[in-house]
Amino acid sequence: MPTVVVVAESCFGNTQQVARAIAERIAGAGATVDVVAAADAPARLRADLVLVGVPTHNMGLPSAASRAQAAGRGAGPAQPGVREWAERVEAVDGRVVTFATRTKGPFSGSGSKAAAAHLRRNGVAAERGQDFVVTGVGGPLAPGELDRAGDWGASLVGA
Repeated sequence: MPTVVVVAESCFGNTQQVARAIAERIAGAGATVDVVAAADAPARLRADLVLVGVPTHNMGLPSAASRAQAAGRGAGPAQPGVREWAERVEAVDGRVVTFATRTKGPFSGSGSKAAAAHLRRNGVAAERGQDFVVTGVGGPLAPGELDRAGDWGASLVGA
């Protein structure tokens, strides 16, 4: 049975919903799955697959400033996220793939792309994964995105 860890940062809850949908689908296929908040993720991780999820902020990876802006717009309290975790990570053993939530449009950017690049700059071999669409800054997720997330996660473990 493969082991999977999902490290997720979420401001309005949309990325967390995607993380849970992925985890539930992978667990249903027989994998052992843990979902952890980026703020609580350990500096060392070992799993067959590590998925790293972020919301897209300002066309890229969330920062302390963008999290504070999100909190001012009704998101939960700002906490350290994937950016900070990547900077303190010591080792990640296993395949690492990113995912993100983003609004649709030509200038929305990709948190998944930014997270993979930031992880690589900090010594973690990471692949860019999927972006899942939210209908507005605070969400909700576009119709069908949770199913698409589950399907994508299952494809990563061969289910």
